[in-house]
Amino acid sequence: MKYKFRPAKNPRVLIVQKVYSQLINNDQNLVFEKHRFKKFIKDVVLGTIERIDIINEEIKCIEINFNLKNLDNIFKIIIQCAIFEFMYKPNLSRKIIIKEYLNVSNFFLDRSQIKYLNAILDNLSKKLIRWMKMR
Repeated sequence: MKYKFRPAKNPRVLIVQKVYSQLINNDQNLVFEKHRFKKFIKDVVLGTIERIDIINEEIKCIEINFNLKNLDNIFKIIIQCAIFEFMYKPNLSRKIIIKEYLNVSNFFLDRSQIKYLNAILDNLSKKLIRWMKMR
């Protein structure tokens, strides 16, 4: 059975929307609606927001290889959420995280940006996996 992507039900779409509303729109009222993956969504959203400084430091490390200065805010939010999952959700496969955020990017970004996002996420995941093994 082929998986059909449904943005309204996808937990990572909701994660990106919540983080965007908090970091970009300064929405102080975070409400987590009833959802099958409510705990996961809440963990990733709150964890990303709480650890945004650490996450942004990781982003600065890859700016040597990738030009991230002129990216859309939503593009940056997707990267930040993925970094949180790479760093703090080690039980999830990096390939699954990348695939899920690429699915999310289809909802938010142009096709031309998706390949660039794939390269960034792949590079970040390899770097963070090495960092986690050294810890």
